[in-house]
Parts: sequence; structure tokens; C-alpha cells
Amino acid sequence: MRFCSNLFTLLKRSKTLTTSATTTASAAMESDPPRPSPLRTRLCIIGSGPAAHTAAIYAARAELKPILFEGWMANDIAAGGQLTTTTDVENFPGFPDGILGLDLMDRCRAQSVRFGTQIYSETVTNVDFTKTPFTVSSDSTVVEADAVVVATGAVARRLTFPGSVEYWNRGISACAVCDGAAPIFRQKPLAVIGGGDSAMEEANFLTKYGSRVFIVHRRDAFRASKIMQGRAMENPKIDVVWDSEVVEAYGEGERGPLGGLKLRNLKSGEVSDLKVSGLFFAIGHEPATKFLDGQLELDSDGYVVTKPGTTQTSVKGVFAAGDVQDKKFRQAITAAGSGCMAALEAEHYLQEIGAQEGKTD
Repeated sequence: MRFCSNLFTLLKRSKTLTTSATTTASAAMESDPPRPSPLRTRLCIIGSGPAAHTAAIYAARAELKPILFEGWMANDIAAGGQLTTTTDVENFPGFPDGILGLDLMDRCRAQSVRFGTQIYSETVTNVDFTKTPFTVSSDSTVVEADAVVVATGAVARRLTFPGSVEYWNRGISACAVCDGAAPIFRQKPLAVIGGGDSAMEEANFLTKYGSRVFIVHRRDAFRASKIMQGRAMENPKIDVVWDSEVVEAYGEGERGPLGGLKLRNLKSGEVSDLKVSGLFFAIGHEPATKFLDGQLELDSDGYVVTKPGTTQTSVKGVFAAGDVQDKKFRQAITAAGSGCMAALEAEHYLQEIGAQEGKTD
């Protein structure tokens, strides 16, 4: 009888231990999901604009079987980059009647897919360029690559005030070179916000199309270089509104485009009205490089530094293309050109290191 009692006690303890172990293991699995097995590729491309897709098209045609991370609302912009935030693109070759920015990027993406690019609509959260193969990771996908092209672009800084969203692409823009020649701006008064070289350059550019250009600056002196200031101040079509900020944008009629701005003088507090048909932000860009976590050399403004005349970065085998490394031109066509360069340089690099074929899983 005592034997049976002891046996029962042992069986009960065994069941308790087994249940406890199972519960602990289940809890561990739920709290620490297994890391996905990495995908293997010769070339990984990070980005979704003209630079990224041009690199993908060239790489895919070279049978490098690239994997491309296009992001998911990365930097609050849809896949396709800055062009998805604009309307008509009239200065990209091959489209004499112009093309919508979103449609242009849809075509670029379709061309990448056609030649075999594998696209993930995921945002890259971290990279490891300290050893090869390089590692590129999103929240749910890990890729090991022999070479990487960084083409994450740069986001134009904007100001927020009543009407700034409502009249975006209806008179408000962040690129004079891209949009300044549009019919809605021709022979109309225009305004530029900023005080640096970009603001001076854009104001001068807009005088080709606008009837008058106002530079709105919140201080009583520009920070632009003397030569750029001189060009702006000497232009008879440019006026400067000092010590002022835009506090509101309003339209022409109930559903019309931009009709004017409300300006507040920061010294007197007085609010005045400025009738303009266009407003251009020229307060700089922010390159999308934070995810690199200092693993590539950046300049003082956060742009990736490349060897002059190339797309080569400070890490051999990692290349940069498009606006992420270009603070001067920032055009879709120059981005596409640098994407081509990056793909060709990546292909040559892979040939040099003797990368094996068919590594994509």
C-alpha cells in the first residue's frame, strides 16, 4: 500500500515537472520567435527611387539576381521616393507630354520586376558592413549579400502651417527646378522660403518663369555665401521679406490653387498678406542615412561620401547612388544615372572577388 502511495506521488511530481517544462518552453517560444533564415544574394539594393530601380534593372540584366528593399512608408514617403509626392514630371527624357511622378515610378518598378529583381516591401532597420557577406535586415527579413547599393534618397524639409498640406502640389512645392516651369507658375508672383544657397539659387531660377519672386526669411541676414546673396540681391525680379515667417496659405476661391500667404513679422508681430501663386520650400534636405548607424563615412550634412567620379563608399563592396550621396543636383535623371554607375561598379567588384553564381535562395 505504501509502495502504491509512493508511486502515485512520483507520477504526480513527474506530471507536474513535465507540465511546467512544457509551459516554460511554450512561453520561451512565444517571447523569442526564431530568427528567419537569411536569404543569400550577390547584390542587395536598398531604396525605391530612380537610382534604386536603375541599379536593379542593370544588375538583373547582368544576372546578379538582386534583392531590393523598397521600404514601407520609409521616412513617411511611399515606395517610389520623392517622385511619388509630385504631380507632372516634364523633364524626364522619353515623355514629351510629361508623366505623373507616381506613374513613372510604377513603370520603373515593373521594369525591375520584369528582369528578375526580387522586391520586398519592407523597411531596412539595420545593416552590418563590418564583415562579408554584408547583412541587411528588416523586421522580418535578413539578407546576406556580397555587395550592397544604398539608394535611400533624401527627404526635402517642409514647414507645417494651416494650408501647407492642402495646397501641396497645388502651388506649394519643395523643388523649383522640378516644378518651377509648370504653367500654373508662369508669369505669376512666387515665393521662396529659406536663407541659404539653395534658396538663392531657386529664387534666381524662378525668375525665368515668375513675374516676381519673394524670398521670405525669418532673420535679418542670409546665411548663404556672399556670391549667391549677391546674385539674388542684384536680380531686379527678386524682393526679400525680412524677419518674417509664413503662418498660413490660402487658395483662390473655394477649390482653387494657392492664392496667397499670411506672413507674420517676427519683430513687430504684424500679420500681412502676400499674393502669390507658388510657394517653394528651400530649407534643405535630410538624407536617409540614420539606419547606417555610422558604418559608412558621411559628410557634415549626413550624406554618404563617395569617391569622386564613382559610387564607391568608405566600405569596399558597398556603393551609394542617388540623392543619398548627391546634395547638388537632386534630380530624377541624375539619380538614375548614378544607379547605373552603382550597378556596373558592383558587377565589376563581384567579378574581382570571384563571387560564385546562383547564390540567391
